[in-house]
Amino acid sequence: MAIPNLSPVSQQSAVVLPATGTYGDVSDALPYGIYNSSTEFLSGAAAQVAYVYKKLGGDVLDIEIKADNVYAAYEEAVLEYGYLINSHQAKNVLSDFLGTTTGSFDHKGELESGIPLSSSLSGTTMALKYPRFEFAYARRVAEGMGVDAGVGGNITEYSASIKTIAAQQDYDLQEIIASASVSGVDAVGNTVPYQGLVGNKRVTIKGVYYKTPHAMWRFYGYYGGLNTVGNLSNYGQYSDDSTFEVIPTWQNKAQSMAFEDSIYSRNSHYSYEITDNFLRLYPKPVSSSPAYFWVKFTVSTDPWEINSRADDGINGVNNMNTIPFENIPYENINSIGKQWIRRFCLSLCKETLGQVRSKFGSIPIPGAEVQLNGSDLLSQAKEEQEALRTELKEVLDELTYTKLMTGDAESVEAVNNINKKIPLKIFVG
Repeated sequence: MAIPNLSPVSQQSAVVLPATGTYGDVSDALPYGIYNSSTEFLSGAAAQVAYVYKKLGGDVLDIEIKADNVYAAYEEAVLEYGYLINSHQAKNVLSDFLGTTTGSFDHKGELESGIPLSSSLSGTTMALKYPRFEFAYARRVAEGMGVDAGVGGNITEYSASIKTIAAQQDYDLQEIIASASVSGVDAVGNTVPYQGLVGNKRVTIKGVYYKTPHAMWRFYGYYGGLNTVGNLSNYGQYSDDSTFEVIPTWQNKAQSMAFEDSIYSRNSHYSYEITDNFLRLYPKPVSSSPAYFWVKFTVSTDPWEINSRADDGINGVNNMNTIPFENIPYENINSIGKQWIRRFCLSLCKETLGQVRSKFGSIPIPGAEVQLNGSDLLSQAKEEQEALRTELKEVLDELTYTKLMTGDAESVEAVNNINKKIPLKIFVG
């Protein structure tokens, strides 16, 4: 009978990280496969195996992870880097992008082709472009304020006629305008441009007026009789010995505005008040005059309503999520970014190794047991990942467009201060 051998035999783990990676195995190991078509990415992932093997002491102790784990971690590191870079760029350009074309993305975070909104953007990698500086957000805020102030905006202003009734003082403008919108004609019988636009929408009255058609405005006409400005390019109604005061152009403009205001208000004996779009005229109209009043108004718009005349950005970018940023092409990542990716990938591999070794706190051996360092690896990995994210975020925060402009301003100021100390050549010697 043979004597049994009781000496312990060294057993290697069934899974051990090899010393080098294999280029051809990378694609099959990637969870998302976003960079499968990038030869540079595949080469970088394969080379990362040797880096992880050396840094984790693979030539001294077994590393119980596979090369596939390194490839997957490398993909995750690239995606994490792209996330931080795109988040930084979104902070820079969101105000300029608001209302511009957005797009639809596939599961890889890449713009899909053939989609109407994104077809013009497909393949343009917007994250790599430097957009024109625009006051997009401020402009859209100003448009809304301009509409209410009556000094601009993008809402059409309409005019409606109101047939007066003898001795009737009150008129429901909302009902009158809504009825004309349904019928398509106003009180005069003219076709209205706001047909079908009012419905139950509230109208905002901008002004009430009446006027008699004139062949010419008296202020600039030959026969105004004002003898103030007239037509100064020829004699007009003035005699040869007429004397004119030379005044600045701004005063002419002020006079013009004053006279135009008087035509619409001071020459009228009527006044009015509006309450909840009910018009009350003072005094009560008579049967002969005025036959009609006119009102200027706008139709309240839904904030989600699309402008039929022009694209106003309702379907455009509205937040960071709709900015047409694709995943950053691996080929466009410089050495700074790739070194960050290598370090982050190493930390992810350390985390995976910690998860594997944490399944057992120790391994028994004859006469003793081997304590595993799974928890220590997990703790180190989490700290390293957070430190790397913080490091990159701090750098990016210092490189926002606003910070760069502030730095340029400080540089210019410093140069000016230096130039103040340099004597002019005329005084030298």
